[in-house]
Amino acid sequence: MACLSPSQLQKFQEDGFLVLEGFLSADECVTMQERIGKIVAKMDVPLHCRTVFPPGLEGQFQGQGSTEYFLSSGDKIRFFFEKDVFDTEGNFLVPPEKSINKIGHALHALDPVFKSVTYSPKIQALGRSLGLQMPVVVQSMYIFKQPHFGGEVTPHQDATYLYTEPLGRLLGVWIALEDASLENGCLWFIPGSHTSGVSRRMVLDPASSATGTSCLGSDPAWENSLFVPTPVQRGALILLHGQVVHKSEQNLSDRSRHAYTFHLMEASGTIWSPENWLQPTAELPFPPLYT
Repeated sequence: MACLSPSQLQKFQEDGFLVLEGFLSADECVTMQERIGKIVAKMDVPLHCRTVFPPGLEGQFQGQGSTEYFLSSGDKIRFFFEKDVFDTEGNFLVPPEKSINKIGHALHALDPVFKSVTYSPKIQALGRSLGLQMPVVVQSMYIFKQPHFGGEVTPHQDATYLYTEPLGRLLGVWIALEDASLENGCLWFIPGSHTSGVSRRMVLDPASSATGTSCLGSDPAWENSLFVPTPVQRGALILLHGQVVHKSEQNLSDRSRHAYTFHLMEASGTIWSPENWLQPTAELPFPPLYT
């Protein structure tokens, strides 16, 4: 079972992130990669919904079709793409399987392979060792970080997009399905940055016809020297406090950096902001982690 030691708990509380190497076996990682390959092989995305996912979530939309495609993806399995992979008519300029930035946002609920990982006894034990009483899974993503052009993810806090009251109730789980190195775009963190609140929020804004969202506040100019690189091996799990500042660089190497990630919220005594872009639906209320 994946129980954390007192020293691991203390490090997570101090830094806002924690690396657990060897959380999954190589075989478990391969099973997830093979499953995503089958999902991609059946991918069918209408031209008007071919949504680019560049740095800054709020900058991604190109027209109302793609806006709706993203904003209604919380209870579906949908595909989001890198920049410069389509021609002016929306046709692929690169092989489709090399064009995808990520798949989201309900693999944890709708696909049996990813569901079995998300709700595994090891993940449940991890939640209990963190003291989570009523954790629910709010969203999941498979991130490709394609070789040669896998996009940079600019410094951000996850709670900017997934806001709770009170703060401190959001937890990210990031699993490396391939080695994540300095060359192919590993995560970087500012240790201790989770203690300074949330500087910016992205909220639903129906009046914004371009994106359906707007931003409240602004991020500071975080100094590059504050960031610590966190390379990990295949199978490692990284816990992320919802307010820790993190980023990843563009992947200019010839190796991809696949990862599976999902977010948990402590539901006991917590309000999920009705202004978040992601909302539970009748078809998919946020499912409890503990089964």
